[in-house]
Amino acid sequence: MCIFCQIIKKEIKAEIVFEDEEIIVIKDINPKASVHLLLIPKRHIESLITLEKKDASLLQEIVFRAKLLAEELGFASSGYKLILNSGQGAGQLVPHLHFHLLSGSEIRDFAI
Repeated sequence: MCIFCQIIKKEIKAEIVFEDEEIIVIKDINPKASVHLLLIPKRHIESLITLEKKDASLLQEIVFRAKLLAEELGFASSGYKLILNSGQGAGQLVPHLHFHLLSGSEIRDFAI
């Protein structure tokens, strides 16, 4: 079982920022910016590569939740990045779909 599934099942502790029936948002334990959150679907989806049509509304919810969190936590106006790595070759370390929500001056280092 992957580490995110263990976090979702509360077998491993994490600092939870938001949770509902479909999504859990946690603080990254190795942050790359002053704000570094992980938005994770509770249903195990390995990556964008394995995504199916039925998952489209879940991705919409995750992206909208990122927007709401940025507003609620007060960094929407200063800017943020929402990053999705898909596959090991792209830097995806955990084989469970997740988005990185980053904000702070450090995010300029992630320019693409």
